[in-house]
Amino acid sequence: MYRLIDTHAHLEEIEELEQAIIEAKSANINAIIGVGSNYQSNQKVLHLARLYKGFVYAALGLHPAKLKSSEIKCDLEFIEAHLDKAVGIGEIGLDYHKKVKTIAEKDLQKQVFRELLRIARIYEKPVVIHSRYAWRDALDLLEEAQVKKAVFHWYTGTSSVLRDIVSQGYFISATPAVEYHEEHRRAVKATPLPQLLLETDSPVCYRRGSEFEYEAKPADILRVLAEVARLRSISQTKIAEVTTNNALKFFGLPSY
Repeated sequence: MYRLIDTHAHLEEIEELEQAIIEAKSANINAIIGVGSNYQSNQKVLHLARLYKGFVYAALGLHPAKLKSSEIKCDLEFIEAHLDKAVGIGEIGLDYHKKVKTIAEKDLQKQVFRELLRIARIYEKPVVIHSRYAWRDALDLLEEAQVKKAVFHWYTGTSSVLRDIVSQGYFISATPAVEYHEEHRRAVKATPLPQLLLETDSPVCYRRGSEFEYEAKPADILRVLAEVARLRSISQTKIAEVTTNNALKFFGLPSY
C-alpha cells in the first residue's frame, strides 16, 4: 500500500470537500498541504487544518494574482501572526502573465515576494513558489533571501533555470499536467528524485489544449504517481516512498 502526500491543494475551493477527503484517505493519502492565497483563503485553510487535524496542514500564502494594494499589509501581518499554526508559506511568488500584470505590476509582485521570503527566512519556514513566466526572477529573489527550503510548484520553465534550482537544493512538484504538458514532463523527468514532490493543485481544471479533461481532487495524486513512474521508468512503489519521505522532511510533518 502506498503512502502519499498531496503537497499542494486549494482545499477551501473544493466543492463537496468532505467527500473529497474521504476519497483521499481511500487513495492512501496520509496528508494534504492546504495552501492559502490571500487573507480570506488563509483563514479557511487554518480552519480546515483544525477540522482535519493530523491530516490537513496549513501553508499560508499570498498569490501574485490576488494582490490588492489596500490589503497587502493586512495579508502579510496575518501570515506572520499565524505561522506557528502553519507548516509553510505558500502559495507565493511571481506571475508575469499579461492578465496578472494588469492586476499587480512586476515591481509590486517583487516587493511582496521579497517580504514573504524575509518572513520565511526569519521563521525558518519552507516556501511554495508560483513562478509562471518568472522562473529566473523567482529563483534570483529566493537566493537573495537565503531561504533554505523551497519548492517550485508546477514548474514549466527553462532547463537552465531548472538546473540552477536543482543545484541550490530546491524542489520541483509534479502535478496532473505531467500526463500531457511537455515542458512540465521534461522538468519532472530531469529533477533528481530526492528533490521531487507530488501535488494535485486541486481543484484546478486540467486541459489538453482547449479540451477539458477533469477537475482535480486530492485523490488524483494517484494519477500523478502513475505518470511519474511511467515517465521515469521507476516503480510506483519507489516513487511513492521517496516523494512521501521528501514531503515529510520538507514540511517537517510527523512520520506515518
